[in-house]
Amino acid sequence: MPFTSTARGIRKATHAHGAGESGLGKLIELHAVNGAGDVMITVALASTVFFSVPTDQARGRVALYLAVTMAPFILLAPVVGPLLDRLPHGRRAAMAGSMLARALLALTMSGAVATGGLELYPAALGVLVCSKAYGVVRSAVVPRLLPPKFSLVKANSRVTLAGLLATGAAAPIGAGLQMIGPPWPLYGACAVFAGGAALAFTLPPKVDSAKGERRAQLVPPHGEGAPRPEPQRCAATKAGSKGRKGRKGRENGERRPGLRSVGPSVLHGLQANAAHRALSGFLIFFLAFLLREHPLAGQSAAISLGIVGVAAGVGNALGTAVGSWLRARGPEIIVASVLALALGVAVLAAVFFSTVMVAALAATAGLTQALSKLSLDAMIQRDVPEEVRTSAFARSETALQMAWVVGGAIGIALPLNGVLGMSVAAGLLALGAAASVRGLLGAARRGSPHPRVA
Repeated sequence: MPFTSTARGIRKATHAHGAGESGLGKLIELHAVNGAGDVMITVALASTVFFSVPTDQARGRVALYLAVTMAPFILLAPVVGPLLDRLPHGRRAAMAGSMLARALLALTMSGAVATGGLELYPAALGVLVCSKAYGVVRSAVVPRLLPPKFSLVKANSRVTLAGLLATGAAAPIGAGLQMIGPPWPLYGACAVFAGGAALAFTLPPKVDSAKGERRAQLVPPHGEGAPRPEPQRCAATKAGSKGRKGRKGRENGERRPGLRSVGPSVLHGLQANAAHRALSGFLIFFLAFLLREHPLAGQSAAISLGIVGVAAGVGNALGTAVGSWLRARGPEIIVASVLALALGVAVLAAVFFSTVMVAALAATAGLTQALSKLSLDAMIQRDVPEEVRTSAFARSETALQMAWVVGGAIGIALPLNGVLGMSVAAGLLALGAAASVRGLLGAARRGSPHPRVA
């Protein structure tokens, strides 16, 4: 049977090199399911909010969508990471819950998607929050599922690539369901997420283990210098010293390690990635309206959006693949280099605005965002102590999601002028470069102050 053979081939690929034994293969498959469900909901919302009405009305609808979904999300996003950080023993349940909630919300939206009624927007907010919550938990889970001799960069590359491939495969299916009727992509999403909820519970029990972990902070509570954790010791020694360490820590005012206290690389890498994520949000919303009103030369609005979307997707997939190959290189240099590359292309797109330059910027943004995020993962793996590493992933992911929301808000508010838009895109990257590149290059010259862990 062709379907059975395809399923076996997918399972063989996702479980290769020890990923099946460690449980990483199951997470890769779960992330593919997540990507497929999200893109079906995106197809349904885009068709209702964006494509089904004239441009002026569509802009008003998207502005309403941003006001009702994105604005509250800016307030909710800082809470998502810390809240999930308090559920270290329920990560499988949290991922399953995010899937099940989106399945129910998809059914809720199916009744309003044809009319675009106001009840659609609170449900869309719920989908957005659940999707981001899943992303935070997934980032925290990956270190628990690393196979032997498997770097975190390589693991994240595989997970991300699976999501991209599933998104690409599910998008035309969602479009086909849309032709049957507006609710049908949402019915498809409901079925996909229901399957994902069941799949989440097949992850290994160690996903829910929080042994040796503590919560990380973006900034230490009282300035510089949170103490380094002690070297790993045997379980008996840890148990015997637990009480003494607790008393001593309280007497000496011991602070939890924070992202700033582990060296400049992680903090500056986070700043650079925030610029990339803000650019991503900006381009999605700005180009969606710009190309609908002013299509690329000789192309329809749909074809123009398709060209830019494919270019961004190809760039993202290429960046993910290259990131896995570059895993042994200095991540600080990679982050600084790709930020400079994106800034250079954005400047060229502003000066020589054209079809080719818009597509080139979309592809470059996809490539550089993927490489920069994988390099940030590598720095967190290298510099953040294991006991707070999963928490650090949750906090950094929340910050990046907020940057995407801010970029999207700028994109919807900006006048539809191509040169102006590309100039703003370059400005976002320039701010990120000013904040991070010098610190990244300085950290690369000094070398990492921390030994590689895991």
